[in-house]
Amino acid sequence: MSTSATKIAEGMEVTLHFAIMLSDGAVVDSNFETQPATFVMGDGNLLPGFEEVMVGLTAGDEQTFTLLPEKAFGQPNPNNVQSFKRDQFAEDMNLEPGLMLSFADANKAELPGVVKSVLENEVIVDFNHPLAGETLEFKVKIVNVQPVQEQATAAN
Repeated sequence: MSTSATKIAEGMEVTLHFAIMLSDGAVVDSNFETQPATFVMGDGNLLPGFEEVMVGLTAGDEQTFTLLPEKAFGQPNPNNVQSFKRDQFAEDMNLEPGLMLSFADANKAELPGVVKSVLENEVIVDFNHPLAGETLEFKVKIVNVQPVQEQATAAN
């Protein structure tokens, strides 16, 4: 009697290799050369757009998906580009375009920003996700799919 393979669905534990690539083929992140990653569908570790394309896949499946910005990191929001006075930064700080800085948001949480330009008295910082606006290729190789294992208890 054969059993059907377990399909990826909400609440399933998924172990996979993945790669995220820009439309020109440049690899942004990949674990194909290392250990596979394990997560639970719907636990918030992956963006919903990345999860939804995997629904229904089973162990052994390999797929490549194209994710438009709206299903990945969204479109850049012009309101996320802020201007700061140059004197708000240390005088000896080597500010240049592309430099990633860490700021604190209103709740004191870390908020990364990328310097876009440095003018005489002004620094323009972009707080959009670096992949906002990008169409991405998402390649997966599913290693295992199983129901979430409950923690074993000592008292049996």
